[in-house]
This record gives sequence, C-alpha cells and structure tokens, in this order.
Amino acid sequence: MDIEQIASHIVDSAIHIHTALGPGLLESVYQTCLAYDLRQLGYRVETEIKQPFHYKEITFDQGFRIDMLVEDCIIIENKTVDHILPVHQAQLMTYLKLKKCTLGFLLNWKVDRMKLGIVRKVNNHPEQLNREGAKSQRVLR
Repeated sequence: MDIEQIASHIVDSAIHIHTALGPGLLESVYQTCLAYDLRQLGYRVETEIKQPFHYKEITFDQGFRIDMLVEDCIIIENKTVDHILPVHQAQLMTYLKLKKCTLGFLLNWKVDRMKLGIVRKVNNHPEQLNREGAKSQRVLR
C-alpha cells in the first residue's frame, strides 16, 4: 500500500471531519470520527496504543500512548490546543522513532481551518530522502 496515498486520505478525512464538526470538541471525539472514516476507507486503524521503551535494564511498559496508528506505518497524534508547541512535535518524533515509523501527523483540531492544524513529520521517510537528494543535486550543478 502506498504510504503517500494513505497520508492523503488522512488529511482529506481530517479536513472533512473538521468542516462537519468545527473546532471546540474533545480530542477523543475527533479521534473516534477519524478512526471511523479511515476504517470506512478500508484502512487498519489502532487507537490508544501503549508504546513501551527501554533504558539499559529498565523497561517502561506504559511510558507512552500513541493516539492512532494507521496501517502500521503512520502515527497520528491528535490535539485540541491553542497552539502547537515544540514539545508536541518532539512527542510525535519520539513516537516515530520508538515505533520505527517513517511518517506522522500532528492534528490540532482547535483551529478555524483544519489546514492550519496539520503538521506532517517524517523520520527517514523515503520521500524526504528523495527531496533532500534532489536539493543536493541542484546545489552541485
């Protein structure tokens, strides 16, 4: 399955839900609606996934909880906050690294237009590597 096609469906669904419901609801409402819409499109969606991590001999079984995992390859973190902060982006990057996923979305539903609440993050995503390679080639010419 094409990861970019899944990503496009995530963004389209988020915009559709936000248009229908508007801002101001609980994060859990948007998450439930998004999971429903993505499942209707045929995607496997898991929610509230416990993500353990290890430090030396210590294992933290419930150190983190990922909001959504789509097709075992895209992480979605839902927020209803006034502003996305660097700590929210760092949280998503940590989840991407721990889960060994390459693509994630931070969705802030507390915005006037959903387009303003979508942050895409990559962790060694092939598309990111291709873009960086293309930029390097242009500089060398």
